[in-house]
Amino acid sequence: MVSVIFPAAGHGKRMGLGFNKIFTELSGKPILIQTLLTFSRCDCVDELIIAVDVNEMEVIQKVLSKIPRLKPYKIVAGGSERQYSVYNGLMAVSPDADIVLVHDAARPLISETVIQNVVNEVMLSGGAVCAVPVKDTTAEINEMGFIEKVPDRNKLWAIQTPQGFKKEILLEAHKKAQEDDFLGTDEASLVRRTGRAVKLVMGSYDNIKVTTPTDLLMAEMLFSHKTAKHVKFKISSLFSEILGTVQK
Repeated sequence: MVSVIFPAAGHGKRMGLGFNKIFTELSGKPILIQTLLTFSRCDCVDELIIAVDVNEMEVIQKVLSKIPRLKPYKIVAGGSERQYSVYNGLMAVSPDADIVLVHDAARPLISETVIQNVVNEVMLSGGAVCAVPVKDTTAEINEMGFIEKVPDRNKLWAIQTPQGFKKEILLEAHKKAQEDDFLGTDEASLVRRTGRAVKLVMGSYDNIKVTTPTDLLMAEMLFSHKTAKHVKFKISSLFSEILGTVQK
């Protein structure tokens, strides 16, 4: 059985909205609903656990009760940090769950294929996260703002969600973090602290996290062009004549 935890207790400060960004409409539905519906369409997913601000639990319950075709779900109180929200969700997963995924509620463009691929890898390796190769050159800088090191871009990947683990592995990682008073950046960082390996699975560049107004504009555009693979891109007429002349 696969359970999915959605940490969603943020307040959208970087969005400048004054309300939780998951309530923002995206292609006709709230971001949260778009995300939950995608996971609900996955045959491999059995249960949804949404961790939200305690003051928003009632309104979210009312909204979700009106949404058809959602997988069975539970709403739990989130914490002051993402890690605490995930732990609260972990305490609420079904006893029958053997795999737990954690996915940012504000990543509504996740694909069913990536979700399935993460689950498949968890079955094999015990832990997996989706990620994409970094496109830009990155740099490490010193306290004065000068570049000290430029890592090899070919070895760098941008980590996304979902991140999936066998339930007992994720529980072990969270308990160790609590004992050590450690606050990690994501589930993979907690699991790796226990000495366990985490496998990377190819994600998608479309799987953006809506954090800023620009991200929301990008997400809306991507939703509007989900059939982009059928779009034919052509060279600009400003270049085609010149290039055609050169090729003759």
